[in-house]
Amino acid sequence: MFKEFKEFALKGNLIDMAVAFVMGAAFTKLSTAFIEDLIMPLIGKISGGMDYTNKFIELGGNITATNLIEAKKQGAVFAYGNFITIGINFVIVAFVMFLVVKAINKAKALTEKQAAAAAPEPSAQEKLLTEIRDLLKQKA
Repeated sequence: MFKEFKEFALKGNLIDMAVAFVMGAAFTKLSTAFIEDLIMPLIGKISGGMDYTNKFIELGGNITATNLIEAKKQGAVFAYGNFITIGINFVIVAFVMFLVVKAINKAKALTEKQAAAAAPEPSAQEKLLTEIRDLLKQKA
């Protein structure tokens, strides 16, 4: 049983998945910092200083707080500002992932093109042998 587990744990796919998970976690932190520290302040500046993270509608009770954290402590709130922030984050992450996949596909196409160009053309002897083979197949 230990041997089977060792084989499973050391498979290339599992290790690749673990690396992808760690990279995804790091990318999440990076994208969150990018959105919260760079993009949202710019959007707030453009929209006249509006801070989306603290936008909410009270759903019940007597909520007097002006920030989302305190408002949640006082009662139920509809935190639409947080949703807007997360939505913008999603769009940016999706766009970056689109660019990454596009770059990878372009690199693969370039590599395949270079490999095809590097392949030498068959010699005259190989062409003749191919023709003979094809003629023999036709007769058979």
